[in-house]
Amino acid sequence: MNMRKIIVMKKAAIIALTLIISLAVNAQGPKRKFDPVQFEREMEQYITKEASLSVYESSVFFPLYREMMGKQRVIFGQMKRYRFIDVQDNEACADAIAQQDALDIKMKELQQEYHRKFMKVLPAGKVFQIIKAEARFHRQAFRRAARGR
Repeated sequence: MNMRKIIVMKKAAIIALTLIISLAVNAQGPKRKFDPVQFEREMEQYITKEASLSVYESSVFFPLYREMMGKQRVIFGQMKRYRFIDVQDNEACADAIAQQDALDIKMKELQQEYHRKFMKVLPAGKVFQIIKAEARFHRQAFRRAARGR
């Protein structure tokens, strides 16, 4: 065989292989990044629907809810610091456990504080429906995320 034909065949094979790989990658579908704004919007719509909140109830509830979520994000950020503790360092582990426990308690106290605030603007039955709806929404979101992997 002629050297030119071999070079042309190699180039054709490389182009074909590149095309097959790019088609395989695109067939997997685009990777969706987490959009916190969209997530919050979907959660608020879900809670509004599931708890049958009126426009007025939504307008008084969600500003408080967003405030609580912002404070919870700060606590979650503090919790993240303890993900990479050396498990061989018992002293560091004991400190991490104590700090995690303190942050868990702080999170529950924050929730309790805001549940009281919610009940000042909404009936307790609505607040309970909201709490249940939020838990259902998060379970569904985790399932969707797991299926997407």
